[in-house]
Amino acid sequence: MITTKNITKKYGDFTAVNNLSLHVNEGEILCLLGANGAGKSTTINLLLNFIQPTSGIAEINGLDVVKNPIKTKNSLTYIPENLMLYPTLSAVENLDYFTKLSGKKFDKTELKLYLSEADLQEEAHEKRVKTFSKGMRQKVGIALAIAKESKVLLLDEPTSGLDPKSSNEFMELLTKMKNDGVAVLMATHDLFRAKEVSTHIGIMRSGTLQNYSNSSELSLKELESIYLDIMNFKNVS
Repeated sequence: MITTKNITKKYGDFTAVNNLSLHVNEGEILCLLGANGAGKSTTINLLLNFIQPTSGIAEINGLDVVKNPIKTKNSLTYIPENLMLYPTLSAVENLDYFTKLSGKKFDKTELKLYLSEADLQEEAHEKRVKTFSKGMRQKVGIALAIAKESKVLLLDEPTSGLDPKSSNEFMELLTKMKNDGVAVLMATHDLFRAKEVSTHIGIMRSGTLQNYSNSSELSLKELESIYLDIMNFKNVS
């Protein structure tokens, strides 16, 4: 589970996240929408304990991330907009390295099974990652989450720059992980994909959660209208 309790992050006089309370249960996907600077990435960085809150609490599976930085990271996988892998290593070698960092050890056959489960084509398993498209690299990240048996997935603009086919494949993988009981928090600009894959949607502006909705209760047009209203854009459709 993913939880923030009245969390605030300030940098001097600037408030990046303001009194934010969120909760994502097992088998749920919460998509955070908002313009650049809305506080989406800051929220994820607080949950990762990359930065510490000015006030409030961030929790992963009921554990305070500040008090339990290693234990909470071991139970999650983080996939940023540009996943950093070792370019001269193959997909199998990267997966082997990162799973060992998390305290797990698998043989090559098992590693390849995880890559296949993440929908990476078999002929790519032994290829150097420097030849991979962004979509292929993101699949290595999903394979890591599967291998680690992560119950929490934190995603920051994971489909930015992906072609429609790769983006659709990534959303299918997220749906599978949701169905397997993973709690997912995804920051995104993509209203269409957010509506398609999420169970809940939050819209942030200036560090504040302006709207929180059950995805099944909104049409895409209604979501777009709410988003534009919050962003103070004129809806011309």
